[in-house]
Amino acid sequence: MTHQNEWTPVGSRADLVPGAGIGARFGDRQVAIFYIPELEQSLFAVDNYCPISGVNIIARGIVGDIEGEPVVATPLYKKHFSLLDGRCLEDARYRIRTYAVRLEGDQLQLAPQEQGQGAAA
Repeated sequence: MTHQNEWTPVGSRADLVPGAGIGARFGDRQVAIFYIPELEQSLFAVDNYCPISGVNIIARGIVGDIEGEPVVATPLYKKHFSLLDGRCLEDARYRIRTYAVRLEGDQLQLAPQEQGQGAAA
């Protein structure tokens, strides 16, 4: 069992796709990891589970920004979730969990959000 204060390897730098999401397993959860190289903070991780559709599909969403805030649009309903804090911009009833993510060398790692945000190495 992974202690909450540890970073957990979930993939490698080679798994990242610029401007798109990938899925990863983090404990018992499916997580969507986004790599947006043109941003200062280029890595983002959120739950892959969409609370609107009830499907693990967030990694397939389209990334963009709304007023400078990085977001992912849900593939089925086109609602936008903030990659910074997980809130749904169009409907405050919905939120997805965010995770700290970083590259340690070539290893992609996740931690609970309490660890703070990681950045690309």
